[in-house]
This record gives sequence, C-alpha cells and structure tokens, in this order.
Amino acid sequence: MWKVFSKDEKGFTGLEAAIVLVAFVVVAAVFSYVMLGAGFYTTQKSQEVVHTGVQQASSSVELSGDLIAKGDLTAGSECLDTVTLCLQPTAGGSSIDLATTLITVSAPTCAPTDLKMPTGNTYSDIPFTGDDTTFGIAAVYNDNGNENLLLEKGEKFEVTVALKSVVPIGANENFQLEIKPPQGATYTIHRTAPASISSIMTLV
Repeated sequence: MWKVFSKDEKGFTGLEAAIVLVAFVVVAAVFSYVMLGAGFYTTQKSQEVVHTGVQQASSSVELSGDLIAKGDLTAGSECLDTVTLCLQPTAGGSSIDLATTLITVSAPTCAPTDLKMPTGNTYSDIPFTGDDTTFGIAAVYNDNGNENLLLEKGEKFEVTVALKSVVPIGANENFQLEIKPPQGATYTIHRTAPASISSIMTLV
C-alpha cells in the first residue's frame, strides 16, 4: 500500500544526463564559434598587414629615360643649373599624388633639402618658380585629359628640379635625388656631373 504514495524517480537520472549533454553541446558550439571568428579575424588582419607591407616596401614610381641637365656657364662658377627627369608609375603600382610627393636633393657638400610642388589644382596652373623649395612639371605625356597632379597608369610626368638654387653641383661632383611619394618606398637616383659643364647634358 505504501508503494502507491512513493515517487518513481527512474527517469530522473536520464533527464539530468540529457540536460548536462545539451549544456556541453551548447558550450562547445559557442566556443567553436568564438574560435572560428577569432581565426577569421586573425587571417584577415594578417592579409592586411602583408598587403600594407608590400605597398610600403615596393616603390610606386620609377625613372623613364635619362636625366637631362642644363648647365650654368658663368665663368669661374660653372655648375648644373637644373635637371629634368621623366617619372612613370611602376607596373601594377597605384597612382601617385605629386602634390604631396617630396624630392630630396643631397650632395656631399650640402645637407639634404626637401622640394615640393607649388600649390595648385592642376599642373597647367602651377608656375615653376625655380627656387629652393619647389620642383615643377615641365610636360605631361599620355595625359588622361584631367590635368590633375596624379601620376596614373600610362602617364609620364616630366619634372624639373632647380639644383643651382639648392646646391651648385660642379664638374665631377656627385648628387642624389630621392623621390618620396606619399605611399610606397623611396626611389633614389644617384648621378655624377660630367667632367666639363655644358649647356645641355645627359646624365646616365
């Protein structure tokens, strides 16, 4: 008779086990989701770091052709007056904003001097002053028609730098130009003035 009032707990242990199993499955699923999310985030950041590193390490601009120099033939102080170089983007490189690009001129006889573009929206409305703080665009080839200061794929910008106002480079003297775009590695050009200064010279 007492069995009628007793509780039957045969299924209680099975219910507890099921609850624990479900809890473990839920925790494992949440943990897996968190780990997979962290893995995807790490992979994405690694790709971004590699991409940024390649952009910073590789140069985005290169020299096309030789440097053409004009000489100042003043007796007793013959030196290079200006140098003109043609710049183009590297293969697969992005556009270069010359408005924010620096050209650093240095020589054994002077400290490095940074030159920048004069202020302007297009290359056609920027006069080349030839002073010791600027460089100018002498010509543009394969222009896309927008006249902006972006050196884009297929374009070539002919840039003139006034050396004399920065440092007079005499015969057989070395100098260096560093093209520093806003993004990418610096492109360095080393040249030596010829043994005799002429009105027009090719520096190879």
